[in-house]
Amino acid sequence: MIKTDAIKPGNTVRVWQKIKEGNKTRLQAFEGLIIAHKHGSEPGATFIVRKVIEGIGVERIFPLFSPNIEKIDLVKKAKTRRAKLYYVREKAAREISKKMKQLKMEAKKPITEEAQVAKLADALP
Repeated sequence: MIKTDAIKPGNTVRVWQKIKEGNKTRLQAFEGLIIAHKHGSEPGATFIVRKVIEGIGVERIFPLFSPNIEKIDLVKKAKTRRAKLYYVREKAAREISKKMKQLKMEAKKPITEEAQVAKLADALP
């Protein structure tokens, strides 16, 4: 189990949560960046973990003192200058739109004559 002071925005953590399926329980890990920690160390304290799955940002809010949380592993420690890292949401969206714009520009590039000749030469036996 990790100390509550190690749960700070900017750190990457792996949260092991108990999942109950029928009469069986299993552990499921959720690894991501902590973007917020609220309510200090009181009983209702929560923290938000964000990760990107196949280009889609997924956030989960975990109660700090939940009996369903088995353990919290610190994967990577980071120093931040903000208490809440909500700007990461827009930053990720901006990067994705930038990549999409680059792909569109590459698709619109005209093919040079040398490239066309090389393609034809490769096609001939």
